[in-house]
Amino acid sequence: MEPVYLFSLASRQNSWLSVRQSTISENIANVDTPGFASKDVEPFKDVLDKTSMQMAATQSGHISETGSNSRQVRVDDSEAWQVTVSDNSVSLEQELIKAGEVTRQHSLNTQLVGSFYSMMKSSLGR
Repeated sequence: MEPVYLFSLASRQNSWLSVRQSTISENIANVDTPGFASKDVEPFKDVLDKTSMQMAATQSGHISETGSNSRQVRVDDSEAWQVTVSDNSVSLEQELIKAGEVTRQHSLNTQLVGSFYSMMKSSLGR
């Protein structure tokens, strides 16, 4: 049986979602802090594009490529919707929208992994 990388990919996305949720929580916690700049993480697509994945060679004639796995997530300053009198760029509405996006992405990730797991079990006759 060939290795299945869906579980690895789902794990990476869950790690990214955890970092993004922590960043959003930090923004919300500092909503009244004077001079605090809102932050966000780079999109998962960009993180995935930078992650090198090794090709699997099943025969000696296959091309092989080696690379290192990167687990770093860069946090960027996000563009704020408004700036308050205290020069704080955190918009509570924007942060709540981001938190909702993280919740939906985590739910979708969990459902996909659960469906794939069920499909694997049924293919084994269990």
